[in-house]
Amino acid sequence: MIKYIYADALGAFPLLKETMLKDRAVQFRDRLGWNVSVDSNGFEVDEYDDMNPLYVIYELPDGSHGGSMRILPTTGQTMVNDHFLDLTDGVEISSPLIWECTRFCISPNAGKLAGKVAAALMLAGCELGVRFGLDSSVGVFDARMVHIYRRIGWTPEILGTKGEGKDSVSVGLWEINEESKAQICAKSGFRAEEAEAWFEASFPVSDAFDAMVA
Repeated sequence: MIKYIYADALGAFPLLKETMLKDRAVQFRDRLGWNVSVDSNGFEVDEYDDMNPLYVIYELPDGSHGGSMRILPTTGQTMVNDHFLDLTDGVEISSPLIWECTRFCISPNAGKLAGKVAAALMLAGCELGVRFGLDSSVGVFDARMVHIYRRIGWTPEILGTKGEGKDSVSVGLWEINEESKAQICAKSGFRAEEAEAWFEASFPVSDAFDAMVA
């Protein structure tokens, strides 16, 4: 089950919040060795979590975090513009029609569901973009993600890459439209109606409209 939750509402879901931020520490600090900040609670958090991002979260049957990603509009501060301009030839990506996706995380507790969780998150991200009238999503990813994107059926246009092999890091742009959504559904086995139900459960019609015009 996918939930869309803004940061200022995350406190209403204490188990999801705790397990998501701890799982991020496991993935990014412990497994990938990234230089990230982990607080005394074991939570991996940074300044972008203070900007009221929208989290797309896969909830496991026990109510805990199965996987997630963090979304922010590019009209504000983003990781791409703040830290990776060298990969875009110094060009800032800023548009109300492009949102940034970061902290794509799969819980170690997802087990055999990991592939399903990854596909659900990608489909949910595309669904969000379609509903909010976006053109694209931008994000930074490492080499390990390339085969995941291909398997799910939503590969980005690569804007720039540094490093080689498994250590390479790229900035990519994902096209958002009904065709992309259909491709993900065809590859993943999810039905479009499922993605639509996830969105509608989190965003009543009035809330979705407010988000689009904000």
